[in-house]
Amino acid sequence: MSVNNRLDARFAELRAANQAGFISFTVAGDPDYETSLKLLQALPAAGVDVIELGMPFTDPMADGAAIQAADLRALAGGMTLVKTLQMVREFRALNTTTPIVLMGYYNPIYSYGAEKFARDAAQAGVDGLIIVDLPPEEDEEFRPAAQKAGMYVIRLTTPTTNEKRLPAVLSNSGGFLYYVSITGITGAATASEQQVQNAIARLKQHSKLPVAVGFGIKDAAGAQTVARHADAVVVGSAIVQTVERNLNCRHELVTNVCTYVQTLSTAVHDARKKAAA
Repeated sequence: MSVNNRLDARFAELRAANQAGFISFTVAGDPDYETSLKLLQALPAAGVDVIELGMPFTDPMADGAAIQAADLRALAGGMTLVKTLQMVREFRALNTTTPIVLMGYYNPIYSYGAEKFARDAAQAGVDGLIIVDLPPEEDEEFRPAAQKAGMYVIRLTTPTTNEKRLPAVLSNSGGFLYYVSITGITGAATASEQQVQNAIARLKQHSKLPVAVGFGIKDAAGAQTVARHADAVVVGSAIVQTVERNLNCRHELVTNVCTYVQTLSTAVHDARKKAAA
């Protein structure tokens, strides 16, 4: 598939600068549409290279308590898949370069209509999709439509993805590989540096795609450690928890969350310089 995709451009920029990228995760509509949009618009200036935006769902089975609570806050505020795409369109009116990856579960997409969603998401300005509960063996009803529209389907690999399973995961994947560094839900334990390094080396033997590492990364020190080896670092639960801590001061929420995000992005971007020093 030949794709003129923002993800390709961004990872090329990062390679040229010898930097790992920083990928933030927030839930669309958390804590409300207006605040969520303002946060989305502010993230690139806080050093975010790729935005991962959660599509709220009632049963986010791979996510821990923090993201589950964020999904419920967004849904209670009236967030829908239609509004999520509208939020991307509003973001794109001001920012045409920062890649956006939608992350979520297949049920809302199925209800929306797979081909219609692929068209609408691409037109809104989405660059990639992570659909947690749609394995490669079952994604034929959606993946071709997404790829035809110019979006990458980004696959998840885990510590339990063995050599027999890996080719299926890598087949038709694009954008980057998302390595889930722990077994379990988001926001849980943290993998060791050696485990992460070994996993990335193994994946690089099988694929030329950039490898982003997420799950269990909770602070700047942990993000910097992973950034020494990964092409990108994903932080989700810790950012969502920062949103939650600021629910009672929403006029300061975007500033406070972005201040925290900046500490993470700076740590990631400086990781290889410090390693070489």
